[in-house]
Amino acid sequence: MKKLIVLLLLFPTLASVAQKSAKAMRRLIDTDMQFAARQYKFMAALTPADSMPRSFNEKSNRLITSATDWWTSGFFPGSLWLIYEYTSDSAIKKEAEKRLAIQEKEKYYSGNHDLGFMIFCSFGNAYRLTHNPAYKEVVATAAETLLKRYRPTINAIQSWGPLTDKKSQVIIDNMMNLELLNWVSDEWREPKFKVVAIDHANTTMKNHFRADNSSYHVVDYDATTGDVIKKRTAQGYSDESAWARGQSWGLYGYTMMYRFTKEPSYLEQAKKIATFILSKTDMPADGIPYWDYDAPKTSTTLRDVSAGSILASALLELAQYVDGKEGEGYVATARKILVSLSSPAYRAEEGGNGGFILKHSVGSLPGNSEVDVPLTYADYYFLEALLRYKKWYLK
Repeated sequence: MKKLIVLLLLFPTLASVAQKSAKAMRRLIDTDMQFAARQYKFMAALTPADSMPRSFNEKSNRLITSATDWWTSGFFPGSLWLIYEYTSDSAIKKEAEKRLAIQEKEKYYSGNHDLGFMIFCSFGNAYRLTHNPAYKEVVATAAETLLKRYRPTINAIQSWGPLTDKKSQVIIDNMMNLELLNWVSDEWREPKFKVVAIDHANTTMKNHFRADNSSYHVVDYDATTGDVIKKRTAQGYSDESAWARGQSWGLYGYTMMYRFTKEPSYLEQAKKIATFILSKTDMPADGIPYWDYDAPKTSTTLRDVSAGSILASALLELAQYVDGKEGEGYVATARKILVSLSSPAYRAEEGGNGGFILKHSVGSLPGNSEVDVPLTYADYYFLEALLRYKKWYLK
């Protein structure tokens, strides 16, 4: 009886804490989204009409742009649509539509596996918010194009290199592009797209993961026999290290595969990856991962904000599919990441950073490419995570 009385006395206090936390997150999300709208208008003004933002060089104060066939080209228009979803800002929508017009031709791009990033993040969000049938057609065409990179001998979509190569390279990032195939399969009631997505996910689950549930970045296959030639980590600290963004890609990819298929093995794989990441004893207190989980840790070891924003978005969805404390833990971690990313340590000053929202991402440290800079996909998944938190966890 005494315990019951104590619990009843505590209940108003616990409820008050929860209300304050929800209020704080609403305020944080609103502040971030309004800031994003102002920054992306600034970025749009800096970006040539035939190009897309890619990064920013702080030393030269110069925005780095790309052609529309670069793998990250879809994230800028995709982010514009996410900002519009929250703000209903007509200027943001107009800019998004303008960028879609130059992006549309990439629905035929077959040079690599990145059509999901290029087309689904842009036109997929555009269709979700406007229901314009022309956008849906673009996404369907892109899915047909992506199928051309499917290699039956390896039961997977080849990520890099010409399809005439004797070696077929598959990277963990490719899990993200399966969303395009799954969505088109469901929307058009055409099973061939989902069959390929399932084949790819199963092959990746079989060959990409180590015993501790961390992932290699690249698996090289013999394109004729389907045999594994080599497993490596091109953008990480070493072949046997756990490159942080790669782990986030895998977590997000298998969570998404469970959404579309309800296949239990995909949910289990996502949970295993989450356990690997969240059990790291040297994870920074603010939740923003080092660029590689196995890189030597010093006071100057770089963080990868892109890995953090993808991780937050993935954990918020994964929490939808599990019960109790497990889900609460995923949400708490994601919330910590979002709060950290919203702080001056990671969020840009207004009118700076080339218009990007976040700082301190790492593209490829071994390749000395895009190191400690803003990146479009870091912003995109940060915005997605903010919207997911608002939709699912602020009732």
